[in-house]
Amino acid sequence: MNRSLSTFSIYIVAFLISVSFIIGCGNKNSDEDGIVETRKSPIAIASIKSNSTYIKVVYGQPYRRDRTIFGDLQPWGEVWRTGANEATEITITEPVLMGEQAISPGTYALFTIPEPDSFTVILNHDLGQWGAFSYNPDRDYKRMKFPVTQLTDPVEAFTIEFSEAQHNMTTMSLKWGLIQVNIPIRFYGE
Repeated sequence: MNRSLSTFSIYIVAFLISVSFIIGCGNKNSDEDGIVETRKSPIAIASIKSNSTYIKVVYGQPYRRDRTIFGDLQPWGEVWRTGANEATEITITEPVLMGEQAISPGTYALFTIPEPDSFTVILNHDLGQWGAFSYNPDRDYKRMKFPVTQLTDPVEAFTIEFSEAQHNMTTMSLKWGLIQVNIPIRFYGE
């Protein structure tokens, strides 16, 4: 066999193993004994790009599984990680208006406080948290309140999504169970 072809084959195999490892680890956890298991709540990403502005949200996507979500699984009035597993993170590359608040570019932990008629949306400076267990309100960057919309058909998987950008605006929607919260976002300078 040609030596350069053999070396190329080794590189290809190493690349495929690396990609398989990265993909395979994306939705797996290790417990305290080092045993790897598949996450019940996979990692999900929502994103939008409008001209020079890019917004990306990375979150754990829990499923309803016939449970009552808000007011039961997630109690009213308590800080929530806005998903599952690690605290949700939002990255914004250019200044935007979120509701009526000016938001500077950066990456923030995205927490919420669910109430029956509104959600308080929190952008916090502490990244890399597991859940909201070590949430520190002193590290909050912004807090904003948005109304709840009641859905008629339940949403099985917690979902964050962006509407198509139109007239320099998008809406980031949080949906789970019978609740939806719409967060209007306006892009600057477009």
